[in-house]
Amino acid sequence: MSPASPPTVPPNGAPAGSPEPPPASALTHWVLTLSCPDRPGIVHAVAGLLAAHGGNITESQQFGDPLSGLFFMRVQVESASPRGELEEALAELAGRFSMTWALDVAGRPMRTLIMGSTAAHCLNDLAFRQRSEKLPVELVAVVSNHTALADLAAFYGIPFHHVPVRRDTKAQAEGRLLELVAELDVELVVLARYMQILSDDLCRALAGRVINIHHSFLPSFKGARPYAQAHDRGVKLIGATAHYVTGELDEGPIIEQDVERVDHTRTVDDLVALGQDVERRALARAVRWHAEHRVLLNAHRTIVFR
Repeated sequence: MSPASPPTVPPNGAPAGSPEPPPASALTHWVLTLSCPDRPGIVHAVAGLLAAHGGNITESQQFGDPLSGLFFMRVQVESASPRGELEEALAELAGRFSMTWALDVAGRPMRTLIMGSTAAHCLNDLAFRQRSEKLPVELVAVVSNHTALADLAAFYGIPFHHVPVRRDTKAQAEGRLLELVAELDVELVVLARYMQILSDDLCRALAGRVINIHHSFLPSFKGARPYAQAHDRGVKLIGATAHYVTGELDEGPIIEQDVERVDHTRTVDDLVALGQDVERRALARAVRWHAEHRVLLNAHRTIVFR
């Protein structure tokens, strides 16, 4: 009796009769973020759901917060399943775990509106990084209460909107901003040294969608001439804080902070130059992490999956 022949193995290496994997062109790379009350079985349930829909997980991070009792997770997965099918399954899972979740295409440029006043360094840095470093944003507009940034916006080919703000026209100016957000399908607003305080109503309307850069470690040195205040106090560290905007001035959930060491030889002008560089770095990281869905809100704090 002759020995049994080995199973035929086709060129792709899979045993005969195995289902053919979908071609790479049919796969979509998704990013899933979620939060829910912490309990056993969440990771197993999410991974099982994705596997049942042909998903191949390429990145996964999770964190259980013992203070809030909440669980946070970010998953990147390749799958050929249609979006509607995945969303239907996720909605059913969310009901079981009291889960808040979001699904998006990984790397999709986020439609972003930048607001500035006269300082150009943050706008210039974000626009340059979008071109040179694939910062995953689509800069759809620059809105300013001055005209100083119009030429820079034109250089990068970004539509510029001059929306003057006075005490008696603040409500109309914010109404115009909301119109632009709706017309341009804006997902993220970045305050790139925009020297106006947003109203509580506007903060609520855009909650979780506005990032600000502040020129110090919050809540130090608020108001005018912050670097002169820092110099007067003889600080040894200068920093910058990127945070979400809330109705509490400069006290929204912090996304990123950066710092530079200084000493007594530094002038106010030195601090300004160093501070602007720190501001650029902190803001760019915060915008990138938000656009990549790496930042999840946890009450007054953030979970950042870097």
